[in-house]
Amino acid sequence: MTKSDDWDIPPSQQPSPADYAFDLNRTLSGVVSLHSYVPDDAFTANTLGTERGGSGVVIDSAGLIVTIGYLVTEAESVWINTNDGRAIAGHALAVDQETGFGLVQALGQLDLPALPIGDSSDLAVGDSCILAAGGGRRHAIENRLAARQEFAGYWEYALDEAFYTAPAHPFWGGTGLIGQNGELLGIGSLILQQGGRRSGRIDMNMVVPIELLPPILDDLLTCGQVNRRPRPWLGLYAAEDGDAVLVGGLADGGPAAQAGLRNGDRIIAVGDEDIGDLYGLWRRVWACGEAGVEVPMRLLRGNQLFDVTIESGDRTGFLKSPQLH
Repeated sequence: MTKSDDWDIPPSQQPSPADYAFDLNRTLSGVVSLHSYVPDDAFTANTLGTERGGSGVVIDSAGLIVTIGYLVTEAESVWINTNDGRAIAGHALAVDQETGFGLVQALGQLDLPALPIGDSSDLAVGDSCILAAGGGRRHAIENRLAARQEFAGYWEYALDEAFYTAPAHPFWGGTGLIGQNGELLGIGSLILQQGGRRSGRIDMNMVVPIELLPPILDDLLTCGQVNRRPRPWLGLYAAEDGDAVLVGGLADGGPAAQAGLRNGDRIIAVGDEDIGDLYGLWRRVWACGEAGVEVPMRLLRGNQLFDVTIESGDRTGFLKSPQLH
Protein backbone atom coordinates (compact mmCIF):
# COMPACT_ATOMS: atom_id res chain seq x y z
CA MET A 1 0.00 0.00 0.00
CA THR A 2 1.07 3.60 -0.56
CA LYS A 3 2.49 5.18 2.56
CA SER A 4 1.08 8.56 3.47
CA ASP A 5 4.61 9.94 4.04
CA ASP A 6 5.57 9.32 0.40
CA TRP A 7 3.59 12.20 -1.10
CA ASP A 8 2.26 15.70 -0.50
CA ILE A 9 -0.84 17.43 -1.84
CA PRO A 10 0.34 20.25 -4.18
CA PRO A 11 0.48 23.50 -2.17
CA SER A 12 -2.06 25.15 -4.49
CA GLN A 13 -4.65 22.53 -3.50
CA GLN A 14 -3.96 22.54 0.24
CA PRO A 15 -6.36 24.47 2.48
CA SER A 16 -5.07 27.82 3.74
CA PRO A 17 -5.51 28.68 7.45
CA ALA A 18 -6.45 32.25 6.46
CA ASP A 19 -9.60 30.98 4.73
CA TYR A 20 -11.16 29.42 7.84
CA ALA A 21 -12.62 30.85 11.03
CA PHE A 22 -11.44 27.85 13.06
CA ASP A 23 -7.86 26.79 13.88
CA LEU A 24 -7.14 24.70 10.78
CA ASN A 25 -3.83 23.21 11.90
CA ARG A 26 -5.22 22.19 15.29
CA THR A 27 -8.27 20.60 13.68
CA LEU A 28 -6.12 18.67 11.20
CA SER A 29 -4.05 17.30 14.07
CA GLY A 30 -7.16 15.32 15.03
CA VAL A 31 -6.80 13.32 11.80
CA VAL A 32 -4.27 10.52 12.34
CA SER A 33 -2.59 7.81 10.30
CA LEU A 34 -3.53 4.18 10.95
CA HIS A 35 -1.57 1.02 10.20
CA SER A 36 -3.23 -2.33 10.84
CA TYR A 37 -1.92 -5.88 10.73
CA VAL A 38 -4.13 -8.85 9.91
CA PRO A 39 -3.32 -12.58 10.32
CA ASP A 40 -2.39 -14.52 7.19
CA ASP A 41 -5.34 -16.87 7.70
CA ALA A 42 -7.92 -14.08 8.03
CA PHE A 43 -10.88 -14.30 5.66
CA THR A 44 -10.09 -10.90 4.12
CA ALA A 45 -6.29 -11.38 3.93
CA ASN A 46 -6.27 -12.29 0.24
CA THR A 47 -8.59 -9.49 -0.88
CA LEU A 48 -7.55 -6.63 1.43
CA GLY A 49 -4.01 -7.67 2.39
CA THR A 50 -2.42 -8.35 5.75
CA GLU A 51 -0.92 -4.87 6.15
CA ARG A 52 -3.26 -1.92 5.60
CA GLY A 53 -2.70 1.80 5.85
CA GLY A 54 -5.00 4.79 5.93
CA SER A 55 -6.38 7.45 8.23
CA GLY A 56 -8.87 7.97 11.03
CA VAL A 57 -10.46 10.88 12.89
CA VAL A 58 -10.45 11.39 16.66
CA ILE A 59 -14.03 11.94 17.86
CA ASP A 60 -13.73 12.05 21.66
CA SER A 61 -11.28 12.98 24.40
CA ALA A 62 -10.74 9.33 25.39
CA GLY A 63 -9.05 8.53 22.07
CA LEU A 64 -11.94 7.02 20.09
CA ILE A 65 -11.23 7.11 16.34
CA VAL A 66 -13.64 6.58 13.46
CA THR A 67 -12.27 5.24 10.20
CA ILE A 68 -13.39 3.20 7.22
CA GLY A 69 -14.04 -0.39 8.18
CA TYR A 70 -11.91 -2.23 5.64
CA LEU A 71 -8.75 -0.79 7.19
CA VAL A 72 -9.33 -2.60 10.47
CA THR A 73 -11.50 -5.61 9.56
CA GLU A 74 -9.95 -8.67 11.29
CA ALA A 75 -7.03 -6.52 12.49
CA GLU A 76 -4.88 -8.23 15.11
CA SER A 77 -3.02 -5.02 15.92
CA VAL A 78 -3.41 -1.35 15.02
CA TRP A 79 -0.89 1.48 15.33
CA ILE A 80 -1.88 5.13 15.43
CA ASN A 81 0.62 7.68 14.11
CA THR A 82 0.07 11.29 15.12
CA ASN A 83 1.12 14.32 13.12
CA ASP A 84 3.76 15.17 15.74
CA GLY A 85 5.57 11.86 15.19
CA ARG A 86 4.20 9.67 18.00
CA ALA A 87 3.17 6.01 17.54
CA ILE A 88 0.46 4.71 19.88
CA ALA A 89 -1.07 1.24 19.98
CA GLY A 90 -4.76 0.93 19.20
CA HIS A 91 -7.47 -1.70 19.29
CA ALA A 92 -10.07 -2.34 16.57
CA LEU A 93 -13.29 -2.03 18.54
CA ALA A 94 -15.89 -2.62 15.87
CA VAL A 95 -16.71 -2.64 12.16
CA ASP A 96 -20.23 -2.09 10.86
CA GLN A 97 -20.65 -3.83 7.51
CA GLU A 98 -23.81 -1.93 6.57
CA THR A 99 -22.47 1.62 6.86
CA GLY A 100 -18.80 0.76 6.36
CA PHE A 101 -17.57 2.55 9.50
CA GLY A 102 -14.86 1.16 11.77
CA LEU A 103 -13.90 2.22 15.29
CA VAL A 104 -10.44 2.16 16.85
CA GLN A 105 -9.66 2.86 20.50
CA ALA A 106 -6.26 4.32 21.36
CA LEU A 107 -4.59 2.29 24.13
CA GLY A 108 -2.47 5.25 25.20
CA GLN A 109 -2.99 8.96 25.70
CA LEU A 110 -3.45 10.77 22.38
CA ASP A 111 -3.74 14.34 23.69
CA LEU A 112 -5.34 15.39 20.41
CA PRO A 113 -8.41 17.52 19.69
CA ALA A 114 -11.60 15.64 18.94
CA LEU A 115 -13.51 16.77 15.86
CA PRO A 116 -17.18 17.44 16.59
CA ILE A 117 -19.62 15.34 14.59
CA GLY A 118 -21.45 17.72 12.27
CA ASP A 119 -24.82 17.59 10.55
CA SER A 120 -23.87 16.07 7.21
CA SER A 121 -27.48 16.21 6.04
CA ASP A 122 -27.00 19.96 5.53
CA LEU A 123 -24.06 19.56 3.11
CA ALA A 124 -25.21 20.68 -0.33
CA VAL A 125 -23.80 20.07 -3.79
CA GLY A 126 -21.26 22.79 -4.52
CA ASP A 127 -20.35 23.40 -0.86
CA SER A 128 -16.63 23.65 -0.16
CA CYS A 129 -15.00 21.27 2.31
CA ILE A 130 -11.68 19.66 3.17
CA LEU A 131 -10.71 16.01 2.77
CA ALA A 132 -7.82 15.27 5.12
CA ALA A 133 -5.55 12.28 5.70
CA GLY A 134 -3.16 11.91 8.60
CA GLY A 135 -0.14 14.17 8.22
CA GLY A 136 -1.56 17.65 8.59
CA ARG A 137 -2.11 20.31 5.96
CA ARG A 138 0.28 18.79 3.44
CA HIS A 139 -2.02 15.75 3.32
CA ALA A 140 -5.27 17.74 3.11
CA ILE A 141 -7.02 18.87 -0.05
CA GLU A 142 -9.60 21.61 -0.58
CA ASN A 143 -12.56 20.26 -2.50
CA ARG A 144 -16.28 20.53 -3.08
CA LEU A 145 -19.25 18.23 -2.85
CA ALA A 146 -19.88 17.16 -6.43
CA ALA A 147 -22.92 14.92 -5.86
CA ARG A 148 -25.16 13.20 -3.30
CA GLN A 149 -26.53 9.95 -4.66
CA GLU A 150 -26.81 6.23 -4.08
CA PHE A 151 -23.74 4.00 -4.16
CA ALA A 152 -23.34 0.27 -4.67
CA GLY A 153 -20.10 -1.68 -4.32
CA TYR A 154 -19.22 -5.04 -5.80
CA TRP A 155 -18.64 -6.54 -2.30
CA GLU A 156 -22.34 -6.63 -1.22
CA TYR A 157 -22.45 -3.04 -0.02
CA ALA A 158 -24.81 -0.18 -0.81
CA LEU A 159 -25.77 3.22 0.57
CA ASP A 160 -29.01 5.00 -0.22
CA GLU A 161 -27.02 8.23 -0.37
CA ALA A 162 -23.26 8.79 -0.42
CA PHE A 163 -21.12 11.90 -0.90
CA TYR A 164 -18.96 12.35 -3.98
CA THR A 165 -16.19 14.96 -3.64
CA ALA A 166 -13.72 16.44 -6.13
CA PRO A 167 -10.86 16.86 -6.74
CA ALA A 168 -9.96 13.40 -5.52
CA HIS A 169 -7.68 12.71 -2.58
CA PRO A 170 -4.90 10.27 -3.59
CA PHE A 171 -4.80 8.54 -0.18
CA TRP A 172 -8.50 8.31 0.50
CA GLY A 173 -9.06 5.45 2.94
CA GLY A 174 -10.35 6.76 6.26
CA THR A 175 -9.88 10.43 5.40
CA GLY A 176 -12.00 12.96 7.27
CA LEU A 177 -14.41 15.21 5.38
CA ILE A 178 -14.31 18.50 7.28
CA GLY A 179 -16.86 21.27 6.91
CA GLN A 180 -16.55 25.04 7.03
CA ASN A 181 -16.89 25.10 10.82
CA GLY A 182 -14.30 22.43 11.49
CA GLU A 183 -16.86 19.66 12.03
CA LEU A 184 -16.59 16.08 10.78
CA LEU A 185 -19.05 15.40 7.94
CA GLY A 186 -17.90 12.06 6.54
CA ILE A 187 -15.24 9.36 6.19
CA GLY A 188 -13.52 8.68 2.87
CA SER A 189 -13.93 5.23 1.35
CA LEU A 190 -13.00 5.03 -2.33
CA ILE A 191 -11.73 6.78 -5.42
CA LEU A 192 -14.00 6.66 -8.47
CA GLN A 193 -13.62 7.73 -12.08
CA GLN A 194 -16.37 9.46 -14.02
CA GLY A 195 -16.39 10.11 -17.74
CA GLY A 196 -14.06 8.78 -20.42
CA ARG A 197 -11.66 9.63 -23.18
CA ARG A 198 -14.09 11.85 -25.09
CA SER A 199 -15.82 13.66 -22.24
CA GLY A 200 -12.76 13.85 -20.00
CA ARG A 201 -12.15 11.79 -16.91
CA ILE A 202 -12.96 13.19 -13.48
CA ASP A 203 -11.61 11.50 -10.37
CA MET A 204 -13.78 11.75 -7.24
CA ASN A 205 -13.86 10.26 -3.77
CA MET A 206 -16.85 8.41 -2.34
CA VAL A 207 -17.37 9.50 1.27
CA VAL A 208 -19.68 7.86 3.82
CA PRO A 209 -21.84 10.57 5.46
CA ILE A 210 -21.19 10.88 9.20
CA GLU A 211 -24.94 11.19 9.89
CA LEU A 212 -25.02 7.37 9.66
CA LEU A 213 -22.78 6.99 12.72
CA PRO A 214 -24.66 8.51 15.72
CA PRO A 215 -27.65 6.11 15.51
CA ILE A 216 -25.35 3.07 15.80
CA LEU A 217 -22.47 4.44 17.89
CA ASP A 218 -23.71 3.29 21.30
CA ASP A 219 -24.29 -0.24 20.03
CA LEU A 220 -20.81 -0.40 18.50
CA LEU A 221 -19.21 0.81 21.71
CA THR A 222 -21.11 -1.49 24.05
CA CYS A 223 -21.58 -4.64 21.95
CA GLY A 224 -19.05 -4.37 19.11
CA GLN A 225 -21.91 -4.62 16.64
CA VAL A 226 -25.25 -3.00 15.89
CA ASN A 227 -28.36 -4.49 17.48
CA ARG A 228 -30.10 -5.41 14.23
CA ARG A 229 -30.77 -8.61 12.32
CA PRO A 230 -27.81 -9.37 10.02
CA ARG A 231 -28.40 -9.09 6.31
CA PRO A 232 -28.14 -12.18 4.11
CA TRP A 233 -24.62 -12.50 2.70
CA LEU A 234 -23.79 -14.50 -0.44
CA GLY A 235 -19.99 -14.26 -0.71
CA LEU A 236 -20.51 -12.84 -4.17
CA TYR A 237 -18.54 -10.15 -6.00
CA ALA A 238 -20.62 -8.65 -8.80
CA ALA A 239 -19.94 -6.13 -11.56
CA GLU A 240 -22.05 -4.09 -13.96
CA ASP A 241 -21.49 -4.53 -17.69
CA GLY A 242 -23.83 -2.16 -19.49
CA ASP A 243 -27.31 -3.12 -18.34
CA ALA A 244 -26.15 -6.55 -17.15
CA VAL A 245 -24.89 -7.65 -13.74
CA LEU A 246 -22.26 -10.39 -13.83
CA VAL A 247 -20.62 -12.59 -11.24
CA GLY A 248 -17.07 -11.23 -11.03
CA GLY A 249 -15.75 -13.39 -8.20
CA LEU A 250 -16.69 -15.70 -5.37
CA ALA A 251 -15.52 -15.87 -1.76
CA ASP A 252 -13.86 -19.22 -1.07
CA GLY A 253 -16.30 -21.41 0.79
CA GLY A 254 -19.01 -18.75 0.69
CA PRO A 255 -22.69 -19.46 0.07
CA ALA A 256 -22.64 -18.52 -3.64
CA ALA A 257 -19.63 -20.74 -4.31
CA GLN A 258 -21.28 -23.64 -2.49
CA ALA A 259 -24.42 -23.13 -4.59
CA GLY A 260 -22.39 -23.58 -7.78
CA LEU A 261 -22.26 -20.02 -9.16
CA ARG A 262 -19.36 -19.32 -11.53
CA ASN A 263 -17.47 -16.25 -12.69
CA GLY A 264 -19.19 -14.75 -15.71
CA ASP A 265 -22.71 -15.90 -14.81
CA ARG A 266 -25.24 -13.18 -15.61
CA ILE A 267 -27.71 -12.45 -12.80
CA ILE A 268 -31.10 -12.12 -14.46
CA ALA A 269 -33.40 -11.95 -11.46
CA VAL A 270 -33.65 -12.37 -7.71
CA GLY A 271 -37.00 -13.98 -7.01
CA ASP A 272 -39.46 -12.43 -9.40
CA GLU A 273 -37.60 -9.10 -9.75
CA ASP A 274 -35.36 -8.46 -12.75
CA ILE A 275 -31.89 -7.13 -11.95
CA GLY A 276 -30.23 -4.39 -14.01
CA ASP A 277 -27.70 -2.84 -11.66
CA LEU A 278 -25.69 -3.50 -8.51
CA TYR A 279 -27.82 -1.31 -6.29
CA GLY A 280 -30.94 -3.22 -7.31
CA LEU A 281 -29.18 -6.57 -6.83
CA TRP A 282 -28.13 -5.99 -3.25
CA ARG A 283 -31.40 -4.34 -2.21
CA ARG A 284 -33.36 -7.26 -3.62
CA VAL A 285 -31.12 -9.82 -1.88
CA TRP A 286 -31.50 -8.03 1.47
CA ALA A 287 -35.26 -7.83 0.99
CA CYS A 288 -35.40 -11.64 1.08
CA GLY A 289 -34.99 -11.62 4.87
CA GLU A 290 -32.19 -11.93 7.39
CA ALA A 291 -28.96 -13.95 7.26
CA GLY A 292 -29.71 -17.63 6.67
CA VAL A 293 -32.65 -17.03 4.35
CA GLU A 294 -32.72 -18.79 0.99
CA VAL A 295 -32.15 -16.40 -1.92
CA PRO A 296 -33.65 -17.55 -5.27
CA MET A 297 -31.79 -16.42 -8.38
CA ARG A 298 -32.18 -16.79 -12.10
CA LEU A 299 -28.88 -16.92 -13.97
CA LEU A 300 -27.70 -17.02 -17.57
CA ARG A 301 -24.57 -19.08 -18.25
CA GLY A 302 -23.67 -19.00 -21.92
CA ASN A 303 -26.99 -19.70 -23.61
CA GLN A 304 -28.44 -21.61 -20.67
CA LEU A 305 -31.01 -19.98 -18.41
CA PHE A 306 -31.44 -21.70 -15.03
CA ASP A 307 -32.59 -21.14 -11.44
CA VAL A 308 -30.54 -21.62 -8.29
CA THR A 309 -31.26 -21.16 -4.60
CA ILE A 310 -28.47 -19.85 -2.36
CA GLU A 311 -28.59 -20.48 1.37
CA SER A 312 -27.26 -17.15 2.62
CA GLY A 313 -24.93 -16.69 5.55
CA ASP A 314 -23.88 -14.05 8.05
CA ARG A 315 -20.75 -12.25 6.84
CA THR A 316 -19.44 -11.65 10.36
CA GLY A 317 -19.39 -15.40 11.00
CA PHE A 318 -16.56 -15.72 8.46
CA LEU A 319 -14.43 -12.97 10.05
CA LYS A 320 -11.93 -13.12 12.88
CA SER A 321 -12.83 -11.11 15.95
CA PRO A 322 -10.04 -8.79 17.15
CA GLN A 323 -8.26 -9.90 20.29
CA LEU A 324 -7.17 -7.37 22.90
CA HIS A 325 -3.65 -8.24 24.05
